[in-house]
Amino acid sequence: MSEQKRGSRWTVKVLTLFPQMFPGPLGLTLAGQALEKGGWALETVDIRAFARDKHRTVDDAPFGGGPGMVMLAEVMDRAIEAALETACRLPLIHLTPRGRPLTQTRVRGLAQGPGMVLLCGRYEGVDERVLEARGAEEVSLGDFVLSGGEPAAIALIDACVRLLPGVVGSARSLAEESFERGLLEYPQYTRPRVWQGREVPEVLTSGHHDNIDAWRRAQAEKVTRERRPDLWSRYVETREAGR
Repeated sequence: MSEQKRGSRWTVKVLTLFPQMFPGPLGLTLAGQALEKGGWALETVDIRAFARDKHRTVDDAPFGGGPGMVMLAEVMDRAIEAALETACRLPLIHLTPRGRPLTQTRVRGLAQGPGMVLLCGRYEGVDERVLEARGAEEVSLGDFVLSGGEPAAIALIDACVRLLPGVVGSARSLAEESFERGLLEYPQYTRPRVWQGREVPEVLTSGHHDNIDAWRRAQAEKVTRERRPDLWSRYVETREAGR
């Protein structure tokens, strides 16, 4: 049984230069309701508070030259130490474009654990030495660059929180989402039955649940094959291995 299920509240700590960005959208909808009810906990750590000069300096020019600034190892280390003081069991995750791509499998694993500590970089990044010393896991949301780690942290937190027990009403809705079976989700329809001349597929109004399930599976396979050949290849390999 996961630590989260043993009764400890799932907790996330965010190290950031902009604590005012949180909870942001996480304070709304289902995540916000769960936060308000104590279903999970959010804490921000202001990195700038750990600078010791009068200007509260958190960055300096990179060795080797080049544009931009790099976040200081000493300041970052003090902020991390403060965050881990009461959260030593939590994994330290650095949001960065150079990290390993985030997957639903990793999200599920994080949601089943006790929580996480998220490090939001800015400028040209964080001094490599503190990342190595602290054993930070580097995670990327995709092949694009944001102005900082905060938007990525919000996305990661949201992905995890919705998997916590009781946050989303129907467990079945989670089981049928994209990536849960190695496929993208099938198309969805609602009323009216005909909209601008476009009709809902007849099978969905047939009431024949076996046929509906078969149609949805076929559509999920079709959209995955067309849009994500990488996922489709893994799905086919897994299916063949299971035969």
